[in-house]
Amino acid sequence: MFLSVFDMFKVGVGPSSSHTMGPMVAAARFLDKMRAAPFACAGVHGTLHGSLAFTGVGHATDRATILGLAGFLPETYDHEKAEATLEEIRATHTVSPPGLPVLAFNPKEDLVFDFGPNLPGHANGMILRATDSQGDVILQETYYSIGGGFVMTEAELAAGRNTDEGDPVPYPFKTAAEMLDMAERSGKTIAEMKRANEISRNGQVHLTSGVKRIWQVMNDCIERGMTTDGILPGGLNVKRRAKGIHDALVAERGTNLNAPHKINDWMSVYAMAVNEENAAGGQVVTAPTNGAAGVVPAVIRYWLDHVPGANEAQVEDFLLTAAAIGGLVKWNASISGAEAGCQAEVGSAAAMGAAGLAAVLGGTPTQIENAAEIALEHHLGMTCDPVKGLVQVPCIERNGLGAIKAVSAASLALRGDGTHLVPLDACIETMRQTGVDMSEKYKETSLGGLAVNVPNC
Repeated sequence: MFLSVFDMFKVGVGPSSSHTMGPMVAAARFLDKMRAAPFACAGVHGTLHGSLAFTGVGHATDRATILGLAGFLPETYDHEKAEATLEEIRATHTVSPPGLPVLAFNPKEDLVFDFGPNLPGHANGMILRATDSQGDVILQETYYSIGGGFVMTEAELAAGRNTDEGDPVPYPFKTAAEMLDMAERSGKTIAEMKRANEISRNGQVHLTSGVKRIWQVMNDCIERGMTTDGILPGGLNVKRRAKGIHDALVAERGTNLNAPHKINDWMSVYAMAVNEENAAGGQVVTAPTNGAAGVVPAVIRYWLDHVPGANEAQVEDFLLTAAAIGGLVKWNASISGAEAGCQAEVGSAAAMGAAGLAAVLGGTPTQIENAAEIALEHHLGMTCDPVKGLVQVPCIERNGLGAIKAVSAASLALRGDGTHLVPLDACIETMRQTGVDMSEKYKETSLGGLAVNVPNC
């Protein structure tokens, strides 16, 4: 099994990897399909199903799909250009994707939210269709956004492409047990094994430059979030708080009144800064999803700013270790809130952050695995119940608490020798089973939990 560090950490746009980035990617893939088709396409339309319908407006799924059909991609997203393009599409009822003729598309009529039963493959389903000049459908594809910005067609999902192992790598492991056994036999750390796998696919230069960019985007996101205030979009009138908290923490430096627990505020503010940026539709990095994008950057920033001896040169080891753990969770369970609740998003992110921190603090592979297990175990059963379908309440604060849990889990694991009762594999399987048993109304549909008990207007 191989999932690249760049699969787990993708530069994209908020507020959701599965509901915003995924549909944009799916639309881009459909444009490629149209370009390759022997037909003369004159129009395009689509339907959003399951969670994409129920929380689509709050997650900007319609906006992302429209922009995707106009040729936008998450990794090169330009907010000002997107706004201008949307205005043009609304005025002309057309989209003009590169390499295709101008296509008829009225956003109000040609993108439908279908609140009926889910499509069979996944809770996040969408169908895109191209029409000829007579309005007849000449091309159609079903896409599933399976979490973390990953997109599969109906045929790819049915063929098991989401479990495709790809070309061989030097250190293939599908479970934590295999990972630990391989580390013991090779004498390598988890980061060293992951690095060897990455280099075997794409080379050292790609790895080094790519990881550097990932951290730069993460850190820039923290900085923007800590210096920007105002009200988040979407109608809940949620006020940005990261800037105010950060300003207060800076003002309190050097006083004799700082309680030890104030370090939790620093961890929280780093995470909240990212997730406020995400909620505003800014550039973020999936870690492993947008809804959980603040946890890993917050733990890294906490380590760099507050832990003696921290060195930015080790960020690559942190992210490689975190990606190894995230890959195990995705492979054996899920990182999709629509599939398994928030345990699959913030829970997975906390496990990744705990593992990465344990690694750069000198933890052994068994201590790192223990750190990931502790963090994930104490998110089991967490539902995904966003108020009004927005990635704001409870998501923003939840990332702060996820970062605190990650640091605590790493610290606890490093106090032991790696011996523990519950293996990470058992915890991941428990998360999967819990997700299967969880009521659909608690899986990113806004039909239960806080979403129905908090006034959202």
